Amino acid sequence: MSQRRILIASVIVPLLTAPPTLRSQTMSATAPAAPAKTAYYVDPAALNLPALILDPPSQVSADARAELATLHQIESTRTPGSAATAKADESQQSIFLYKSVMGNHFSAPELPRTAALSLHVENDVTVVGTILKQSFHRVRPYNADKSLHPVCGLTEAANSYPSGSALTGYIEGLILAEIAPEKRLEILARADDFAHNRLVCGVHYPSDLEAGRRIAYVVFGYMLATPQFQRDLAAARAETRAALGLPPK
Repeated sequence: MSQRRILIASVIVPLLTAPPTLRSQTMSATAPAAPAKTAYYVDPAALNLPALILDPPSQVSADARAELATLHQIESTRTPGSAATAKADESQQSIFLYKSVMGNHFSAPELPRTAALSLHVENDVTVVGTILKQSFHRVRPYNADKSLHPVCGLTEAANSYPSGSALTGYIEGLILAEIAPEKRLEILARADDFAHNRLVCGVHYPSDLEAGRRIAYVVFGYMLATPQFQRDLAAARAETRAALGLPPK
């Protein structure tokens, strides 16, 4: 096991074995029922997900006002090109959002095992994200501040925290960094850009993105410890590296 995997495990294991906090116990008693989808790699109950991130800033707090000011600043500098890029990223939810890093042969038709892994991860991200969004009920920024002008898909639901897109982008980026570690820096830079585009869209607060990133590292560490994920990751690694002409790992 690599030093990076050992480090991730040393962070994750205490989280999995620690007793729930009073806050998480209270939320567990009042949270809505679990989503209909069933996780494939992850046991959300074992992770005690709401206890792993801070509450979002109160809507009337100085932190929330500062976040809205950041969104106004981003909106004021948004160009038609950056808006188009952000809207294009909104439709990307699979590991193939990293095609710009990995090359044109990095596609679902050419990499069926990698595509299957991605589908299972997308499913688990939906399960994890829904549990968290239902726990925190944060109002979207454009619903809190009607002077914002978002350019991407809108919802009336109070489901801003954490960002599901950021969670998706970061966890799939971490998985791809395991597949192609020689491209790790470019992959993680793309993950940051993908998450930032939710701010360009005007549909999330900065703290929504940070919460998604933190949960991605926790969930990824959990996945690494599961035999089924290890098998599927090994198959995706071999397939992808062979298709892209990278040496075996």
